[in-house]
Amino acid sequence: MKHLSNGGAPATAGRGVGSSLEVSDLLVTTSDGHAVVVDEVSFTVGSGQVLGLVGESGSGKTTIALALLGHVRRGLRIGGGSVRLGGRNVLGMGPSDLRRLRGLEISYVPQDPASALNPVHRVGAQVAEALSVHPGCVDDLRDRVSQVLSDVDIVPEKEMLRRYPHQLSGGQQQRIALAIAFACRPSMIVLDEPTTGLDVTIQRHVLETVRRLCHSYGAGAVYVSHDLAVVSDVATNVAVVYGGRIVELGETDRTFAAPIHPYTRGLLDSIPSPRRSEVLHGISGQPPRIGHRPTGCAFEPRCESRVDACALRTPDPVEVDGRIVRCFRANEMLTLNLRHRPQPAAAPHAGQPKLSVRDLCGFYGDHRALSNVNLEVRQQQCIAVVGESGAGKTTLAQCVAGLNRNWTGEVSLDGKHLKPDAKARDLDLLRRIQYIFQNPYLALNPRQTIGQIVSKPVQHFFHLPRADVEREVLKAMEDVSLGSSYLERYPDELSGGERQRVAIARALVARPELLICDEITSSLDVSVQAAIVEMLRRLQVEHDLSMIFITHNLALVRSIAQECIVLSEGRMVEAGRVTDVLERPSHPYTVRLIADMPTMPEGSKEYPAPVDPE
Repeated sequence: MKHLSNGGAPATAGRGVGSSLEVSDLLVTTSDGHAVVVDEVSFTVGSGQVLGLVGESGSGKTTIALALLGHVRRGLRIGGGSVRLGGRNVLGMGPSDLRRLRGLEISYVPQDPASALNPVHRVGAQVAEALSVHPGCVDDLRDRVSQVLSDVDIVPEKEMLRRYPHQLSGGQQQRIALAIAFACRPSMIVLDEPTTGLDVTIQRHVLETVRRLCHSYGAGAVYVSHDLAVVSDVATNVAVVYGGRIVELGETDRTFAAPIHPYTRGLLDSIPSPRRSEVLHGISGQPPRIGHRPTGCAFEPRCESRVDACALRTPDPVEVDGRIVRCFRANEMLTLNLRHRPQPAAAPHAGQPKLSVRDLCGFYGDHRALSNVNLEVRQQQCIAVVGESGAGKTTLAQCVAGLNRNWTGEVSLDGKHLKPDAKARDLDLLRRIQYIFQNPYLALNPRQTIGQIVSKPVQHFFHLPRADVEREVLKAMEDVSLGSSYLERYPDELSGGERQRVAIARALVARPELLICDEITSSLDVSVQAAIVEMLRRLQVEHDLSMIFITHNLALVRSIAQECIVLSEGRMVEAGRVTDVLERPSHPYTVRLIADMPTMPEGSKEYPAPVDPE
């Protein structure tokens, strides 16, 4: 694929000043070479620049990111192309040269810092280790550890240095991971979803840290993310990846303001707006699996703008409006008629009170995590619960579900008081309240197939014949955009987004009346997120479904919830209709949360719509 030239970058102090990353025709295949995973990938990242890699789960983003360090996951191999850092081909290096390169010239920041940091080593020792494995990297190890921790806004006090990773918050863990990555002042940083799951305030701090360190050290960065608003905020250029190829590459502002490729448009059309309530439009269909990329354009089966040629051959990359685009209709896309603005999302009619919470105080041991929380959820109504990490959002949800029995106050469903412990509630109450957990990697039994996992609630609550169980399971899987082909797979064969959709399907087959969603979209692609949100909105009406929707994505609140409560340190600081809370916040804490929220440019969704080529 053609390269896109990058603009200038600040010349600042750092090991890699002037070094650039040049990727040319990168090819990654399965170990046997029978299936192509990534091919024809080319781009350049200059000193001090940030390239965003965006796309759905399974598009090849992480495979590309790992290949930049000369590494691939088990079962894959690098089959061709070059990755040049400062003029040297990383893919031509031997194991010893790669070990010297990693950390010193190019570093990697993983998505989950909790699993990336060694749980039995203190954080100060782990930062020092990143420096000590590269002799001559620094003159004074202690001073450099203090400096790099200060760079990521962590005070290098003795108490902090002696802590273990589990004694840090998620944001602190991620900043430690950044400190390790920047410790030797490399010329290039690869960041793989570093803010996924973080609340908006911590996310803002992490993004500011990345920007500041790249500018200070003159380092370039490749930022992998499914959150286009975050990429809009941090990236200089953006590469949209689909089916293992880059389908659009250009300056971030220009690409998001006027996208050309239909896939880029589909992703942007899936993003919720914090400024208005609207129907979210996910991309129909699913990305191609490894070894099943269709002949011709990989996006053709899902594209609303396809022509006959799309199914016959792969489009060559062309330059349009300063961008590289892989689409047969690329030259005409900017001249199509503008589409209408998104339709307002119609709020379901709220019925009788379903859940009532009065003066709820939740505890963990002697620690009070919630203080006098009051809320009411009506039939077909969704209440959003927002706030920073540690605000008490999950504690509130667990108290309602009976997963945390250490609470006082009153919780009732349809006027019937609920006992604190779920084990003391009858079978029907357990069915009527279903909980969807945040982490899809821990929520599913790794030893059971997806079909077995989703069928368990049906068997437990309804005792249906086998044929009816299979029919219920298949319907739930289709509701979350997964088909019957997934039923025989195991969780480790699915992406994070696919696992979360399975967890949602497992809750839906129980036919709940109250659905508790605990950050269920934090790891989902924007397109899948849109499909899930619209599905939940539909279920609100069709099944009289009430919801408690916990999220740190304030923009998403507007598309799913009618009411909103804001928690800070276990206390309700603001509550009311979503429009009032987001447009006219009265508490300083809410004002700060909204200010920290990453947003797309206001005009980014005013782009040409696909039209019938006839």
